[in-house]
Amino acid sequence: MPGPRPSLRFILVIALLAASISLSTRFAPADEGETKSALERDPAGWTDLLANAGATLEGWTRGPIPPKGKLDPHMQWSIDAATGHLVCDGQGGHEWLRWNSQLGDAVFHVEWRFTPVAGKKGYNSGIYARNSADATIWHQAQTGDGSGGYLFGETEVDGKLKSFNLSKQNTGRRVKPAGEWNTFEIACKGKDVTLWVNGAVTNRWDNCQVPRGYVGVEAEGYRIEFRNVKVKAMD
Repeated sequence: MPGPRPSLRFILVIALLAASISLSTRFAPADEGETKSALERDPAGWTDLLANAGATLEGWTRGPIPPKGKLDPHMQWSIDAATGHLVCDGQGGHEWLRWNSQLGDAVFHVEWRFTPVAGKKGYNSGIYARNSADATIWHQAQTGDGSGGYLFGETEVDGKLKSFNLSKQNTGRRVKPAGEWNTFEIACKGKDVTLWVNGAVTNRWDNCQVPRGYVGVEAEGYRIEFRNVKVKAMD
């Protein structure tokens, strides 16, 4: 003998639930934070800062950190002839390598990786934008071994130097560990500075009062490689 037939109300509820599940699965929102790099979105119009550097690193200048320090006699920067990568061997003290042309509104694209050493910790370096020539004013995107991905530095505010640190505003730990390639893009337009790391913006800063400056990379005692070091002016 057949059992009782389900009520029309029951059937409608089940149908609505099924439709809701189907829609939520089909139209689940994507991670809106994930984006392509500016270089990926539009590869035209970029200047490759390593293309003509050669053995003498033409177009680049070493500078001590701190600014009044002395450069180590050891030249720790070179272009790897096989790969074309810029290599810092980490044996020449704390300094930075500056691209010699000042930039205003621009995007600075850098891909980097540390050479892992067994038992070694604290991998450290940085990517710079809108620095003064001697790095008294400096804005750094922090690298690291699975850490970093934020902006900090010494900037000029109303004519005076002032420290800033946006590590607490870092929206996600996106930096990969030593041995893996990372991609950073620092985009500067007017007072707005954004840091894009491996697929998403991790820091936004809307009060940079330094309109122009130099880009560069940092040496801080660890072997690190850089590739696809490029800049593009922003309209």
